[in-house]
Amino acid sequence: MAGYRSASSSSAAGGGGAAAFATRVLLLLTLLPLALAAFAFALQWRGGMRDPTGAAWPADTQRFPGMENSPLGSSSSQGSGGSYFAVSSASSSSAAADCAEILGRSASSHGISLYRGWSFDSDAAITPKICITGSTSASLHQILPWLYYHKVIGVSHFILFVEGEAAKPAVTSVLESIRGVKIIYRTKELKEQQDRSRIWNETWLSGFFYKPCNYELFVKQSLNMEMAIVMAREAGMDWIIHLDTDELIHPAGAREYSLRRLLLDVPDNVDMVIFPNYESSVERDDIKDPFTEVSMFKKNYDHLPKDTYFGLYKEATRGNPNYFLTYGNGKSAARVQEHMRPNGAHRWHNYMKTPNEIKLEEAAILHYTYTKFSDLTSRRDRCGCKPTKEDVKRCFILEFDRLAFIIASTATEQEMRNWYHEHVVWTDKDTNLKLLRKGVLTRIYAPMAIIRGLKESGIFTAAVTSAKAHPKAKSSTIGLENKESIHANVTAARSTTLKEGGSDNSQATARKILKMIDAQEEAMPPMSPPGFLELVETALS
Repeated sequence: MAGYRSASSSSAAGGGGAAAFATRVLLLLTLLPLALAAFAFALQWRGGMRDPTGAAWPADTQRFPGMENSPLGSSSSQGSGGSYFAVSSASSSSAAADCAEILGRSASSHGISLYRGWSFDSDAAITPKICITGSTSASLHQILPWLYYHKVIGVSHFILFVEGEAAKPAVTSVLESIRGVKIIYRTKELKEQQDRSRIWNETWLSGFFYKPCNYELFVKQSLNMEMAIVMAREAGMDWIIHLDTDELIHPAGAREYSLRRLLLDVPDNVDMVIFPNYESSVERDDIKDPFTEVSMFKKNYDHLPKDTYFGLYKEATRGNPNYFLTYGNGKSAARVQEHMRPNGAHRWHNYMKTPNEIKLEEAAILHYTYTKFSDLTSRRDRCGCKPTKEDVKRCFILEFDRLAFIIASTATEQEMRNWYHEHVVWTDKDTNLKLLRKGVLTRIYAPMAIIRGLKESGIFTAAVTSAKAHPKAKSSTIGLENKESIHANVTAARSTTLKEGGSDNSQATARKILKMIDAQEEAMPPMSPPGFLELVETALS
């Protein structure tokens, strides 16, 4: 018995020692992480450690205006305006750091500048080569951000037909100093050349001839596009797009945020790519820089389910004549090839075939229309029509433009502002949030982030400074390298047409004969999105 008790005692003592050792190990493993966590907390509290994310995106940065209504954003934000050539900042804080917030932040001078040091003048072989052409009278503050934004997403060449403010030496000297930009002045020589265009002897655009204001602009744009096609072919361009300087291409749906990548993936048998347009929906009446202050857009009918579009049509229209204030039939990119011609400002065509076209399901044109209160008076000042319901039909193609012209011509400034608030500004946050959740409205931040990044990198300022430091003599020509080939192209078939029509001065006769022998579809004008009437007609057909 004694031996048994002695063995038991020894065994118990050994077991007790092992248990004590295990307890100490567990205690050590428990206290060690706690001690490390406490040490790290103490260092951060004292400022001894820095979060690299915080260094890259400082806390005292500016959030995009309009984010307070975004389902992704927080309920508080600080908006601001400012010049494209001056960097502004405002402090804001938010507990949630989602994608919209990260895109909305603006890198300050001590943060990361994404575009500083970028080479926009690279001669590297790029595919495909994309050209944008447009007719503009805008200021440098609008053109420069528009131009460099499209350079960022892959556009290499710009053919700009300038007049008004855009044709002033202070503007053109800067634009002509930028690689890939070609300026064509609206001179007497250019007008005489365009007066000899084959377009005047064809029927597809004849419904817009000899009318003022928007109709005149539509014809002028088509004539400019005709010349741009020839210039794009001679420059070896693969694609050409007609775009106004209040429109930005939004290449959503591509594998990267790149128009070049988007068009590179288009099948070879496609001649034309249609971009449905989204329309800006401003939330304030004091917008100064639309590209950096507007983030909310109304989606195109083509990107919405029919039941959503027509189910919320009344709320989305807000008493206006149509779903969009202005056009809703998008813009298009065309593959540069022989026998091309414009088909109005929104489409392209071909004399020898009907283009094979596709419509993109995600990419869009962002149209910044009526974003500033001053747009009411500026449009009024460009047209000399009488402010009557009958006379404005001669000047404007779309109904909202007609109403806006009448209001701007007859109302007091306060009445105009009240009308602008009621018909243009989206001030009802509950309605905005409902339409955002339903998908009728959407938030798009990428263009805003790119343009703010460009501005803060000093690229716009550098372009202006460089032009002043290296002034170029203004050319006395219209800026076309090969006027002979352009003249031959735009007047092709004119001699045959006039031979059939008789006298060289008888353009009306020639146009009539052409209409008899070759009935052509009318050019596509700016068109409003479908309304209830179109829905009924479609259902009955």
